Amino acid sequence: MNEASSPAQLAAALGRIPTARAAPAAFSEPIDPVTMSCGQSRPRARRVPVECGDLPFLIRRDGSWLYRGSPIARKELVCLFASVLRREADGAYYLETPAERGRIEVEDVPFVAVELDWTGDGRQQVLSFRTNVDQVVTAGPDHPIRVAHDLLTCEPTPYILVRAGADTHGIEARINRAVYYELVALGVREWVGCRRMLGVWSCGRFFPLGELPPGEE
Repeated sequence: MNEASSPAQLAAALGRIPTARAAPAAFSEPIDPVTMSCGQSRPRARRVPVECGDLPFLIRRDGSWLYRGSPIARKELVCLFASVLRREADGAYYLETPAERGRIEVEDVPFVAVELDWTGDGRQQVLSFRTNVDQVVTAGPDHPIRVAHDLLTCEPTPYILVRAGADTHGIEARINRAVYYELVALGVREWVGCRRMLGVWSCGRFFPLGELPPGEE
C-alpha cells in the first residue's frame, strides 16, 4: 500500500468520516405543522451504522496498525482510526463511523502506554500515562490498572483502561516494560485483604502490582 493511495483506500473501507458539521438552518428545530411552533417534534431515532463485516485491519501487540498486511505509516491516520474504535459486549473490536462499521482484529489490546508522569506521593499521588496515539490517561477509579499473569511463566503484564466499552469490556492500553519498571519503583506496600501487596496509588485508589513473598517487609 503506497502512501499516496492509503487515505483513499482506508476511507473506502470505512466510509466517509465527517470532519465538519453543516451550518444550522434558519430554524434550529422543525416547526410542528399543527401548532406552528418550534421544539414540539418527536426526537429523531439514532442512525444505525451499516454493517461492513470484517475489515482488513490488524492492530499488533506492539501497537502498530496494519491495513491489508501493510503498516499504516502515517500517525495521523492511526490516531484518526483509533478515535472511532469501539468494543462490543462479546469483546470484539470495531471501527465505527456514523455511517458504517466493521470488525477488526486485535492481537492483544489496541494501545500501548509508552510514557509515565506522576505528581505527589503516597495516597495523594497521581499517575498519568501517554499512549502510542498520544492520548493521556490518568489512573484512578475510571481508569484502573490491572496486572495479568502468564499461566505458564507467571510473568506479569500490566494494563490500564483507556475508555469504557460495551458491557464489562473496555478498551485498554498495555503498559510497556520500561513504564512498568517505573511503576514498580514507585510501589509501596499495602495490605489488600489478608495479602501483603506491592502497588501504586493514584487519585486515591490503590492498584496492586503483585503479591509480596511471605516474611518480606
